[in-house]
Amino acid sequence: MKEPFLAAVPVLERIETAGFEAYFVGGSVRDFLLNKVINDVDIATSATPVEVKQIFSKTVDIGIEHGTVLVLYQNQGYEITTFRSEAEYEDFRRPKEVAFIRSLTEDLQRRDFTMNAIAMDKEGNLIDPFQGQLAILNQVIQTVGEAEDRFQEDALRMMRAVRFVSQLSFKIEEETQNALIKLVHLLEHVAVERKQTEFEKLLSGINRRQALELILQTNMYSYLPGLSNQEDSIRLVLAYEVERLSTREMWALFIFCLKVEKKEIEEFLRGWRIPLKEIREIQLILHYLYKRFETSWTTYDLYTATKDIFVSSEILYLVISGIEGNDTIQHFIRLYEALPIKERSEMDLTGNDLMNWFDKSGGPWLKELLHKAEQAILDGRVKNNKKSIKEWLMACNHN
Repeated sequence: MKEPFLAAVPVLERIETAGFEAYFVGGSVRDFLLNKVINDVDIATSATPVEVKQIFSKTVDIGIEHGTVLVLYQNQGYEITTFRSEAEYEDFRRPKEVAFIRSLTEDLQRRDFTMNAIAMDKEGNLIDPFQGQLAILNQVIQTVGEAEDRFQEDALRMMRAVRFVSQLSFKIEEETQNALIKLVHLLEHVAVERKQTEFEKLLSGINRRQALELILQTNMYSYLPGLSNQEDSIRLVLAYEVERLSTREMWALFIFCLKVEKKEIEEFLRGWRIPLKEIREIQLILHYLYKRFETSWTTYDLYTATKDIFVSSEILYLVISGIEGNDTIQHFIRLYEALPIKERSEMDLTGNDLMNWFDKSGGPWLKELLHKAEQAILDGRVKNNKKSIKEWLMACNHN
């Protein structure tokens, strides 16, 4: 066993000392068996939420109706969930009611895939009633029990299956995939926010190509925002070396291949519930990408784009143009790093300076002069200090 499990062992011991069972469960156990980095652990227990709150002095009710309590222990937060069974589901997403139980096996039985239905005790012993370890060994994504039942309970599990293909490079077991194809239409009942979370994880996975091919093969794309009837455009995305791209760059590539008009980019991304800050970044990447197809980067473009944006735009340009390597990226990074200023606030010049020098009140001329001075500094025509800037402006007779 390793961290962060080791740090959480005292939490399990406290629960057991109080007379209840407690285990590590879910994705952290799966990732431990895959030797992947584990950021946090989930704990399942036979203790009810009320009993958990009696055991620990510092708790937060974060999902108590579903049996989850956040326990604060030794400056760490642990989500502890009571063993539970779930009644009939509604809207193909949520159980109508949750019953707290004392059986670990019954709790594991309600989970989505066998690889996620493994528990581990404080000594590192595994409890695996549904052969999740075998699925991991064979790199197979298989539901616990009947696939159709699991997908009808929670339709988002279909997207999770394809997302795991991307992240883990596993294959979906045949009956599980057949059920996915049969029931994919149930995704229309799932909230866009939930789809977006899974899709972004898919886009960041190492095996995203296979996952996107599955989205086409299973007709899942028909139930994703802005992708219905876009099979040809999605196939165009797959024509490129998508493995080189970040999630943000993948969104930009999708928009490029879908031929979304510039004025409709925001609407498309809002349809996916992408945060506004990310929308603006993707719009900028595309703005400079289209500009890059017409001409190379100017010093001023590198400056206005900022490093993160121009690097993403250049990577996309290379991928779409079929150019391997990143020599040009390094070249433009060197040019950027050599710039005398990286943003306007670094100029040794303010609007007040200009008004004092030219004895004029504010107006459009101020913005124009600041811009000219900014460009002159970037081009190396004037040094970035007040004396040099003032002399240059006076010599230009801008008054």
